[in-house]
This record gives sequence, C-alpha cells and structure tokens, in this order.
Amino acid sequence: MKTSTGNRLLIVLGTIIVQMGLGTIYTWSLFNQPLVDKFGWELSSVAITFSITTFALAIATLFAGKLQDKWGIRRLVGCAGIVLGIGLILSSQVSSLWMLYLLAGFIVGFADGTAYITTLSNLIKWFPKNKGLISGISVGAYGTGSLLFKYINGSLIESVGVTQAFLIWGIIVLVMILGGSFLIREAQAVEVSKLNGVATKDYTVKEMLKTKQAYLLFVIFFTACMSGLYLIGIVKDVGVSLAGLDIATAGNAVALVAIFNTTGRLILGALSDKVGRLKVVSVTFLVMATAVTILSFADLNYGLFFGCVAAIAFCFGGNITIFPAIVADFFGLKNQSKNYGIIYQGFGIGALAGSFIAAMLGGFVPTFTVIAVLCVISFLIAITLKVPVQVESHPERTNSKDKMRHMRPDTKLN
Repeated sequence: MKTSTGNRLLIVLGTIIVQMGLGTIYTWSLFNQPLVDKFGWELSSVAITFSITTFALAIATLFAGKLQDKWGIRRLVGCAGIVLGIGLILSSQVSSLWMLYLLAGFIVGFADGTAYITTLSNLIKWFPKNKGLISGISVGAYGTGSLLFKYINGSLIESVGVTQAFLIWGIIVLVMILGGSFLIREAQAVEVSKLNGVATKDYTVKEMLKTKQAYLLFVIFFTACMSGLYLIGIVKDVGVSLAGLDIATAGNAVALVAIFNTTGRLILGALSDKVGRLKVVSVTFLVMATAVTILSFADLNYGLFFGCVAAIAFCFGGNITIFPAIVADFFGLKNQSKNYGIIYQGFGIGALAGSFIAAMLGGFVPTFTVIAVLCVISFLIAITLKVPVQVESHPERTNSKDKMRHMRPDTKLN
C-alpha cells in the first residue's frame, strides 16, 4: 500500500468529490412540494420517495463489497455515478408515483449506497493510523454536498422548474462522481494491523457475526441513527409545535441541522483518534438523551430549542463518522466494506423506526421518550463494550502460554 503523499492526497480529493456528489440526495425535501404542485399528488405519497431512497442505500451496502471485489473500486464508483445520474435525469420525465419510486427512490438510493460505503472504506484503508480523522473528512464531504446543494437545487427549482432541476442535478452529479472516480485508487492488501503492539484479526462477515460485539454495535448504531434521522425529518414541526416558533423561524433549524451535522463529523471523527472512539460515542448518547428529554418536558424558548437541535445534529454527525472506524478497529480493515455494510443496516432500519414509533405512540414527546431510553441503554453498552478477544496472527510462533499472554487487551477504544 506504498504510495507517495501526493498520490494519496489525490485519492482523498477524488473521494471528497464523489462523496459531495452522493450527499446531494439529502436535498430531497426541496422537491416534495414542487412535485405536489405539478402533479397533484399527496405530499405524504411524494415524501415516501426519500424513505425508499434511504432504504435502498442501506441495502446496497450489503452487496457493495462483493461488487468491489469483482469490478475494482474505480470502475464500481464510476458505474454507480452513471447510474445515479441517469436515475435523476430520467426522474425529470416521470408521470406517475411508481416511476418516481423506482427511479429517484430505489435506483438512485442503491447507486448512492454502493459508492458511499466503498469509497469511505477504501479511504480508511489508505490511512489506517488516522481512521477517525479520514472517516470524518469523507463523511463530512457527504454532509457538505447536502448543504451546498440545498442552495443549488433550491435555486434550480425556482428558476427552471422541478422537471429541469432533476435533469440538471443529474448531469452535475454524474460528472462529479464519474470525475472523482478517476482520482481514486484501490487500497492494496493491508499488512496485519497492530493495536497496542498486538496483531489484530481481519474478520470475515461470517466470523464477525459469531461475535456478540457485532450485534451490540448494531444496537447502538441503530439508536444513533434513529435519534438523528427522526429529528432531521421533523425538526421544523417540533419548533412550531413544542417551542411555539413561527414557521419561518422554525425553518431555520433545517440549516442549523446541516451545519452542526457536518461539523460533528469533522470534529468528533478526529477526536476519536486521540481519546478513544467508544468514549466519544458514549458521551454523545448522554448528550442526545439529555437533549431529547429537554425537548419533551422543558418550557422551550428560541435558544433552548436551537441548542438541543444543534447538540443532536452534532452528535449524529459524529456517530455516523466514528462507526466505520470502530468496525475497522474491531474486525480489521481487509473486509471493511462488507463488515460495515452489515452494521450499516442500523441506518436504514433507524431511518424508518422513528416514524413508525411516532405513528404508534402518537406524537413527538412519546417518541422522544423512547429515544432517550434507547440512548441510555446504548450509553451503557458503549462504556462496557470490548474489542473481540483474539490471539496473535502467527500461532506457530508462540506456545499455549504465549497465546494467553498475547490475548488482545483492552484498548483505548474504551
């Protein structure tokens, strides 16, 4: 995996360009009302499109690693960019909801998830000593793409209409992802990694699923994603209903979420390299539990509402960044795309769970209460979770007593 610093910086640049293009799908809410106005569809029916996109994105991560093994990172990302761009371009010609669901929902989401997890995992392999920082850069670029295109797509919809906006958006994204893919190089097979001087094991998916840590990581990742994604989806409504803000003021929370989400990705990812990943994650759960409790039961004003929203968005962004690095620390770098793809299903399920719980319990406050309880449970898991115990990778060089001495110790992850 030897390469010059300049070449590695080009790989970083290519990944950033790709991730920014992929992150533009999070501007979908801008298209809901214009599509309703154009076709007369129900707003709730149009909004389902993004749920399909998110679900397809998560499902794609299960298959992306195998596709990368067959095609290589550059070809796979280039093809994903073409498919994503064409999906958006063809969405400009839709005349029915099922076409919108298929093109802007499933196809766009699947292509997005395929490129997202493979470019992220590949970049982490290039920088194994700074996994948190490099994950923050990659995932931060994804959030930045969403933030920038909030203004670009908003301007396009206003100036040329929703149909042409889809067309132009698709062309821009296709060029960005395809262009960025030419700068990306496949990370070569990594040497056996070291943690506190002890060799770590590269788990296959099958081996990972035999450990309790895989399921506990899934639980806390699910909690982190549900907490953040539920708030992102209803933040303006919470401001109006619980804080008594007017619609325009509450709408500012959408931009606030995007800013703090991106900031959390950059800051907490780098911090996790220095103080330990699970320490950072455990603190975020305490912060989120406190914030949703305040939103539920405090007498909210402008400052308190926006402070809680900013805290949750910041923690959500950080957790999205740190978890790829945690999976690599726990289960090795070799099969990172496949292993993280399994844990990443917590994102897709979490994206749906908040809305289902709200529908069953009947409102924001009961849902926030459930989230607070889950955050406390996840906090307890995070502070007690240990790296899977394993022996050094060269058993023939050690006798049985040596193996016991080389059992992987507790690490700075906790």
